[in-house]
Amino acid sequence: MGTRSWWQVGNNSTALDVTEDDDDIVMTTSTSNFRSAFITGTDTGIGKTRVSAALLRALVGNGVAALGMKPVASGCVGSAAGLRNDDALALLAAGYQLVAYADINPWALPEPIAPHAAAMQAGATITLDRIETAYRKLRADADIVIVEGVGGWAVPLSETLMQAAIPQALKLPVILVVGLRLGCINHALLTARAIIEDGCELLGWIGNRIDPSMEAVDANIAMLKQRLPMPCLGILEHDSSPRDETDALVAALQRVRSDAQ
Repeated sequence: MGTRSWWQVGNNSTALDVTEDDDDIVMTTSTSNFRSAFITGTDTGIGKTRVSAALLRALVGNGVAALGMKPVASGCVGSAAGLRNDDALALLAAGYQLVAYADINPWALPEPIAPHAAAMQAGATITLDRIETAYRKLRADADIVIVEGVGGWAVPLSETLMQAAIPQALKLPVILVVGLRLGCINHALLTARAIIEDGCELLGWIGNRIDPSMEAVDANIAMLKQRLPMPCLGILEHDSSPRDETDALVAALQRVRSDAQ
């Protein structure tokens, strides 16, 4: 049996310790610093929302006031309350309390295309100020904010703004979601290199089995663990239950200790 901090995120005074007792994982609270995180992926449609929601459930289920954020979302659908995005709504539902949708998703764009093009069609230009204002509101009410990106890493938001500017401006470490399918090693290594070259901290990576028929999946995961310059924080199996997803991430994140920034 042993006890150790599993994740430190931000500036509040409550953290989680994990006590391992055979196959059980018991959470207790202690003093530490929390850090929020930015979730990116090796491509679009590889499970960033699945991972972000699972992280939120793991945190909220163990007493952490955690909220999600989707700063930029295209393909939003009109409703009586305004434009809404399914990914942003999933993060809203997974948070510890309901907050204003506009703070979760400050840039909601209707067309299901690349965000810079969706903004142009909407007659808008995506800027950081609206994102920073919304993040500050969420952070004031939470121990941690899980911020989900759009698409892959190297996504233009406007003619002059790349997505990397979001974690840079908010001073967030990055967690990379790797969609486990043929070609994932190349995609993951290139994305990790780009994140580092953009001056961002890589906190770790999470594998998501989006292709259940992928061959040699264990060999690919082993190579990713060998080659990527940050630890694996968990592997989500295809069609696993929300509880299994949460358990998989809690069991892995306990191994990560991050110094307060």
